[in-house]
Amino acid sequence: MAKKIRVLVVEDSTTVRKRLLDILDSDPDIEIVGEAEDGKRAIELCLQARPDVITMDMMLPIMSGMSATEYIMAHCPTPILVVSASINRGELFKIYEALAAGAVDVLEKPVGMESDDDWELRFISMVKLVARIHVITHPRARLAALSRRKPASAPADSGAAKPPCRVVAIGASTGGPGAILQILRSLPSEFCLPILLVLHINEPFGSAFADWLDAQTGRDVLCARDGMQVATAAGRVVVATGGRHMIVRGGILRLTDDAERHSCRPSVDVLFESVAEEYGATAAACLLTGMGRDGALGLLKIRQAGGVTIAQDETTSVVYGMPREAVALGAVMHVLRLDEIALHLAALQTAALEAYA
Repeated sequence: MAKKIRVLVVEDSTTVRKRLLDILDSDPDIEIVGEAEDGKRAIELCLQARPDVITMDMMLPIMSGMSATEYIMAHCPTPILVVSASINRGELFKIYEALAAGAVDVLEKPVGMESDDDWELRFISMVKLVARIHVITHPRARLAALSRRKPASAPADSGAAKPPCRVVAIGASTGGPGAILQILRSLPSEFCLPILLVLHINEPFGSAFADWLDAQTGRDVLCARDGMQVATAAGRVVVATGGRHMIVRGGILRLTDDAERHSCRPSVDVLFESVAEEYGATAAACLLTGMGRDGALGLLKIRQAGGVTIAQDETTSVVYGMPREAVALGAVMHVLRLDEIALHLAALQTAALEAYA
């Protein structure tokens, strides 16, 4: 008999908590090991019951969901699914911080008490998916320790025998907010190449992600607009908007409603393929932590076009899925830690500036 998935539910609303418990209890593969209405009790139950997964609300009394997430990931690392109804800018920022601190994914709360079979199925599916992830212990402390180590030198071929880099494309999914934040914070302030970014994040939670990155990194981060010239994004980070693919055509960003790729829109593959076609050997692309295989084929296209391709390594990835797929395809030139990725991108810019001097 297969082992049941042991779940701890953290939610301050009695009504919502009962509904979540009823949904979970209806699945024979799931066992509820506890329920908590505040962050302090959530920590106590996590340490006692050692659940396989936690569903975590952000707005909690006594101790917030954000603070509870940080503590749990530091002292009792457990896969966490944020379940939140927060859609105002300030609360969205707290969700991004929880994801950067180690929470795996986010799902919106059900609206009202009406029957919603689709939401219930999605909730069960996400709980089971999140439970399978082997989370990194205390991601912030781990990454900070890595950044204090002397970084490896940029590979010798980062600029040699290649045309100067003109654009950087980055794709990420599960675990992406923390990885992206680490890279952008580690880039030198004078970094001036445009960065095009696709992150898989459930809507409506992606609406303020660019604003959060802007506030957290000190870099100019903005949402993509159809018709934006890539040249005007020099030194900026342009984030794909939820529900639309982002591509480059003739130096112009285009947002499209084309079919989903790998059940994703925006898709990393779609961006990378357009970058390969548009920039060829003058492109660089990074594929970061994430579940699935979106981005692997697109990264291969960039490598085949002569561009520089980078994948995040397994030790710093929350989920070594997308990078692993790219490595297996032969799409990756360099497998690097997060601190090494920033170093390598800085070296590419240095080579580009020297080429144009």
